[in-house]
Amino acid sequence: MKISIGKRLFFAVLLSIVAVGAIGVGLVRWRLAGDFSQYAANIEVQRLDGLIGALTAQYRQHAGWSFVPTQPDNQRTWLRDELTRAQAAHDAKAAAAPLSPSLGYRIGLLDQDQRYLAGAIASPVMIAVASIDTLRRPIVVDAHTVGWLVIVKPQNPDDGLAVAFLVEQQKSLLVIAGISVLLSALAAALLAAHFRKPVKQLVDGARRLGEGQFDMRLSIHRSDELGELADTFNHVAARLEDTERWRQQWVADTSHELRTPLSVLRVQMEALQDGIRRATPDTIALMLRQVHALTKLVDELHELAGVDEGQRHYDMACVDAWMLARDVAESFAEKIRIAGLALSIGPVPTRSLVHADANRLCQVIGNLLENSVRYTDAGGLIQLHATVIRHELQITMDDSAPAVPADLLERLGERFFRVESSRNRALGGTGLGLALSRHILEAHGGRLVFTASPLGGLRATLVLPVED
Repeated sequence: MKISIGKRLFFAVLLSIVAVGAIGVGLVRWRLAGDFSQYAANIEVQRLDGLIGALTAQYRQHAGWSFVPTQPDNQRTWLRDELTRAQAAHDAKAAAAPLSPSLGYRIGLLDQDQRYLAGAIASPVMIAVASIDTLRRPIVVDAHTVGWLVIVKPQNPDDGLAVAFLVEQQKSLLVIAGISVLLSALAAALLAAHFRKPVKQLVDGARRLGEGQFDMRLSIHRSDELGELADTFNHVAARLEDTERWRQQWVADTSHELRTPLSVLRVQMEALQDGIRRATPDTIALMLRQVHALTKLVDELHELAGVDEGQRHYDMACVDAWMLARDVAESFAEKIRIAGLALSIGPVPTRSLVHADANRLCQVIGNLLENSVRYTDAGGLIQLHATVIRHELQITMDDSAPAVPADLLERLGERFFRVESSRNRALGGTGLGLALSRHILEAHGGRLVFTASPLGGLRATLVLPVED
């Protein structure tokens, strides 16, 4: 049978309180337990003969118990006063030891049908809790039992006052015990609800996440572990939502990037098949460019998939990063000239040895140069320079206008992200090259930073730890 956490907490708290109460009752019983001899009990009971005689005489005189007060306050004190008068009359006739001062608070009067008349009668609950005994003396008139004198007897004579107090205050104590149990149950219920509500929200939230509702959030504001768990849950939900959004964007962008060159190839091949076009060198070159674009896109996707799976291999060695950057820049000289741009290469830095994969590092520098050539306006400038700051080599590549909006700089390096809002491929590029470059540098213990360039365009900074 499934038991909810709310019920478990409720019963746990309630049983704990009951256990504390039971321990208290046990201590009371232990304290009131003793070796009160039967002889001492009989002596105390025999001292009540005078009171029994006085009650018998009054019963004969009034032919019943009509002489007993009917008001509750008088009922509790009347029998005690009768005991005092009977004892005084008895002591005047014969010398005897005084009665226990608590005896008057431990006697009660019942009629022949066991109905309460006067004095103090211990309830069954009090008898069980306090571990006390009761004795009964019959009141006989004309050979008929017309009533009972009930004496509450402690097991230890020294506990007479304590037992008298318990009997005198038993109603109040029972009310207090009942209220305590009710308040304990209420506290247990509130505590259980206090914990059950956020747990239920967490369960419902987890169920909705399992159904793919990644936009849900928990409105639990607490300062305990459940609040911390709710905050973590919301962070996980936000991450899952971002991942799902990224996945959808990834599928859309990938399909778009693949569709464009495939469409060009399909149109050219259909034209060749229908005889509209002939297989001229220009037509074949156009188709070959589309095949190269597809190959490059698939290779980049494959490399990024390897990054995600942690399967990329690097041939690390001590290399001169500045020499590599300069060689790659010089290999781009013709492409830069055709684009109508100028290239400026700075002086050699004081140190430029890094622990890296030379081919991967050349790939990063080539991606950045290709990005500058593609997006820099004709007549512009590309600058390459390096510097060492502390233990890091910073290779900086600046280009001239146009600039990248400041709010988009942080997004450079995201997969398929391009600054232009349209999806036309006039400038080419898929946005995967910068993403792959960022991953390569992170694998080398470095980073790729994009900022605004003082030339009016984009500044890309490669940061790598230098070798001593």
